[in-house]
Amino acid sequence: MKAVQFREIGRSPEVVEVPDPEPGPGQVLLKVTAAGVCHSDFVVMQSPAELGIGLPLTLGHEGAGTVAALGAGVTGLEIGESVAVYGPWGCGTCPECAQGKENYCRRAAALGIRPPGLGAPGAIAEYLLVDAPRHLVPLDGLDPVRSVPLTDAGLTPYHAIKAALPRLVPGSTAVVIGAGGLGHVAIGLLRALSPARVIALDVSERKLALAESVGAHEAVPSDDRAVARVRELTGGFGAQAVFDFVGAPPTTAIATAVAATEADVAIVGIGGGAARVGFGEIAYDASVRSPYWGSRSELIEVLDLARAGALEVQVETFSLDEAPLAYRRMHAGDINGRAVIVPH
Repeated sequence: MKAVQFREIGRSPEVVEVPDPEPGPGQVLLKVTAAGVCHSDFVVMQSPAELGIGLPLTLGHEGAGTVAALGAGVTGLEIGESVAVYGPWGCGTCPECAQGKENYCRRAAALGIRPPGLGAPGAIAEYLLVDAPRHLVPLDGLDPVRSVPLTDAGLTPYHAIKAALPRLVPGSTAVVIGAGGLGHVAIGLLRALSPARVIALDVSERKLALAESVGAHEAVPSDDRAVARVRELTGGFGAQAVFDFVGAPPTTAIATAVAATEADVAIVGIGGGAARVGFGEIAYDASVRSPYWGSRSELIEVLDLARAGALEVQVETFSLDEAPLAYRRMHAGDINGRAVIVPH
């Protein structure tokens, strides 16, 4: 089968031929209908050895497909059924996994369990081997191409926003830093789930326009005036919730600077920045979190939101052979929303 692999540091991902996977006991084989491309892949490609990831690696941690074959002992799935893949695989037995929070599995690292595309073979291929049926969620009529980004670009902001909802009462403000793949989904989620006024920040005029198109009340350039502008828009007080989907040093500084007293600040992006927390560094009683992905039950909730028409992702599609181009365009900031690979 064809697969898109990262094979060598310093080289771009490439389309290669690899053996067709076969499901073992307890496993499920999917014929991939859609796979998402994500900025997180670049972090993996920059330092795979430091992350304990071996090469070559088939990329793609956002996946959807139809069930092609079932390993021995698998029940509850039908051949041809359309499903989405829950990506942050865990051990399935620790206290966090027992709650469906496999994104916070306490044993995954020790057991060498890796998400697809982030250590295990990923979804940007013609077929994907899934380790357990519990990591599959029925799409139930959703278009896999438009829905596959929800497995990360929807689930990750939903997980971050859900914890902050008690702060987002009528009259409150939420700031979204970075209106790209995850950020534009976060804006839609905030509009669907809360009465908060949403202020979007980005360095790109194109992405600020996208932010406004998906519901941001204000779109502010992320420059040296951004903090002052947010303070002006909030009467000098700041925002009750801040979501940084970039995570670079300049944006983490903005995130803490625009936080109001008792605010919730979530640093979601992995751009190498760190928030300064301490007396005088941030507003009184503000909390700073670094959330990761989301739980299995939250993915079901995200898909339910999409099914109800309350959530939509802007996507641009590419064939499997065009996947290297998708990565180049994403690296150049030339994707409006999310890039999705359609293998078949």
